[in-house]
Amino acid sequence: MNTNLKSLELHLPGGSIEAYMQYVNQIPMLTEIEEQEFTRALREQGDLAAARRLILAHLRYVARVARGYLGYGLPLADLIQEGNVGLMKAVKRFNPEVGVRLVTFAIHWIKAEIHEYILRNWRIVKVATTKAQRKLFFNLRTLKKRLGWMTHDEVQDVANDLGVKPETVREMEMRLSASDASFDGYEEDEDTSFAPALFLEDHRLSPTIQLEEEASRSSHSAIDVALQTLDARSQDIIRARWLDEPKKTLQDLADQYHISAERVRQLEKNALSKLRHILPAFQDFAA
Repeated sequence: MNTNLKSLELHLPGGSIEAYMQYVNQIPMLTEIEEQEFTRALREQGDLAAARRLILAHLRYVARVARGYLGYGLPLADLIQEGNVGLMKAVKRFNPEVGVRLVTFAIHWIKAEIHEYILRNWRIVKVATTKAQRKLFFNLRTLKKRLGWMTHDEVQDVANDLGVKPETVREMEMRLSASDASFDGYEEDEDTSFAPALFLEDHRLSPTIQLEEEASRSSHSAIDVALQTLDARSQDIIRARWLDEPKKTLQDLADQYHISAERVRQLEKNALSKLRHILPAFQDFAA
């Protein structure tokens, strides 16, 4: 069945949510026989009029389910709209031969669409990305209506029931208890003088760091100049023994230059003696 139910014109009343609720509660409910007849007409003939009757008769159930999610701080009209999308998906997939009423089958689809909408719009729970985490989120929201902080045993029970770690339960519980504040404080009616962004330090312009970086650049520059006064082999020995990481041993350099370790030590000693007269930084180096 390729019927596009989203194209249906339902002619629902605009204006206040109270007017909408009054309207949907006045729509006649369907008997089981009527429900089966309309469903077969939709499945076998693509009858959009039948689909419209099925949807309209169940809008009151969507509104009732949506009211249960008001605690998330989202507009009831938006929750109902998302639930109606779930209802249309359910009507399209419903098979009357299974032996259950449409409302029983549709509840899953209605809640699924509302859950997705809440997770897309509730910034605190963007970590709820897996199926287990989402189930945990909605279960904890229900528990938090009647409980304070959960005990160790309660956390363990929830973790076992949902197949997640106790640490995940605690993390989600803390997120549910936190408030979601604007980082830069530019939302309407918000005191921007206490925005978190104003209390972050900008270490890039720290005088201490700037002085350290400048001193480091100056020191490296002076060492490079001083090393230029040595021959190439002495330069390499000083760099390998004192400046590079990891440092080479006397034997490593002896093998490299095919000379004895004692000869490398003498070359190193002579090079350091020259550098100490040029650069104060080498005054404390071993002779």
